[in-house]
Amino acid sequence: MTLARIAAFRLVTQQPEVLVAFYAALGFTVGDPRPIEDAELAMLGISGGGMRWSMRLGEATVELDCYDQSGRAYPSDVDAASICFQHLALVTDDVEAAWSEARSAGAPPISDAGPVTLPESSGGVTAIKLRDPEGHPLELLSFPDAAKKGWRGSGMLGIDHSAIVVSDRAESEAFYTAHSLTCGDATLNQGSEQAALDGLESPVADVVPMKPAAAPPHVELLHYHQSPGASSEPVAVNDVAATRIVWRHGVSALLRDPDGHLHQTGG
Repeated sequence: MTLARIAAFRLVTQQPEVLVAFYAALGFTVGDPRPIEDAELAMLGISGGGMRWSMRLGEATVELDCYDQSGRAYPSDVDAASICFQHLALVTDDVEAAWSEARSAGAPPISDAGPVTLPESSGGVTAIKLRDPEGHPLELLSFPDAAKKGWRGSGMLGIDHSAIVVSDRAESEAFYTAHSLTCGDATLNQGSEQAALDGLESPVADVVPMKPAAAPPHVELLHYHQSPGASSEPVAVNDVAATRIVWRHGVSALLRDPDGHLHQTGG
């Protein structure tokens, strides 16, 4: 199956009004809610109904799904090296200002001490990791060469990637290349700056971009060399931690990568 273009990211919510207000405060444009079609719910294996809120940030779309049949809340013991950890990287020209807005809107930090600038060997970006009020991880990200990467303007600009933690780098690279993504140049991220960003002690991580034919956004693999952090049982589709990457593809289907991260086609 060819995965050529990311159409949207879908977050599961049990508190849609809270999350709509949060993402609106960050600069997302929020549309009116609409029912999720029965055929899609059946494909997902979810009984009962559901509602979807569509939100735009630049050219990117994030959708909030709320189901009548609720799953588990976001697990409290998940850290930045846990397998179910999956964050959206939101690009901004001013990380400090964006973090101030997010904090005022109710976002708790993951990073230890505010935004941090990584060394050039790790990309030289300025970033901070945080959670939305329901627990979904986010990263606010500013590039030193933003214009060269196609990011122009001020404020919140769009979504660069979705980063997922993987247990076996080679196995995950093989899965995504088999679905037509291209493996980009990997970096080895470590040191005090990475520790502050992740809120972890002495992390060492391979960061591997996996790029679809049409990007951004793309998928980023995070392979931590230490033992994975605590994680829950594999997520069910209606669990709050069950973020789905939605791909433009003619066939409606749900698939999981080797670590159980969810992808939906036909969206």
